Amino acid sequence: MIEDGTGLLTIGDLARATGLTVRTIRYWSDEGALPPVTRSSGGYRLYDAESVARLELIRTLRELGLGLDDVRKVVRGEKDVASVAAAHVAALDAQIRSLKVTRAVLSTVARRGSTAEEMTLMLCPLGGIPPRPPELARLSAAERRRILEEFVDEMFHGLDTADPVIREQMRNMAVDLPDEPTPEQVDAWVELAELLQDPEFRAHMRTVAEFNAAGRGPETPAGASMWFARKLVQSAAEARERGVAPESPEAERILRDLLGDADPAAVLERLKAGANDKVARYRELLVVVKGQGLASARRAEFAWVVAALEARAGG
Repeated sequence: MIEDGTGLLTIGDLARATGLTVRTIRYWSDEGALPPVTRSSGGYRLYDAESVARLELIRTLRELGLGLDDVRKVVRGEKDVASVAAAHVAALDAQIRSLKVTRAVLSTVARRGSTAEEMTLMLCPLGGIPPRPPELARLSAAERRRILEEFVDEMFHGLDTADPVIREQMRNMAVDLPDEPTPEQVDAWVELAELLQDPEFRAHMRTVAEFNAAGRGPETPAGASMWFARKLVQSAAEARERGVAPESPEAERILRDLLGDADPAAVLERLKAGANDKVARYRELLVVVKGQGLASARRAEFAWVVAALEARAGG
């Protein structure tokens, strides 16, 4: 404390009172987080008793990881501590999710005893083929979300009549791994990210979306496409379990019940688009990443319906 009866403190006084270094206090002062109350006749910065409490607050906020910009706003009263803390929690959550993804990939590499070349492929799924995409394990959650949203936007662009339930379900598809993924989930996740950026796959999915939009009338309820797909899988599974041949008369009756007034040729074309190997693989990968048990794209059930429709068209 300077000996002039004012009770003002020098930076050295603050350092002794708080245990912080003079260099640190001077830096925070230079950055505007701890402005001096006044200056001495010699130009030295002087502080008051409130500066000690303010300095302790700055130290606490910095130890919690807040940047100086947020610290300045709190000290100046431009932001309250609660709102800054909430924003920082959100930022930490995003960082934690990103670290978990990196940890999951590296854990799989360690379990496998992977070589350097294999690890490079895990971290960069497209193998560095130009144009090289961002390395998957280093993407933030927001960046992975952007990849998904760009894929969905491209798939449904201009298709106002596409089933809104399917569109929303795809947009909300999980793009992150669970906290403790299995090696199979990591593999599936990497392959899925690669697939979402594959131009051929995107073109096939666009075709599927176009068929979906073309088959919907003004009175078609939302979610009808998903209902039809579930009914198709159930009918075909039951037929296969009973040994019903796709070309048999009984298959003809099953198709009539399944399709109703729908044009069989149009349904066949639509199912062939959806039965593409990459589209089927996409469905399988989603099941694995979400941890929903045995991966299945219901290839056999879709193949049975396609064969039955082809037999009908041929007859």
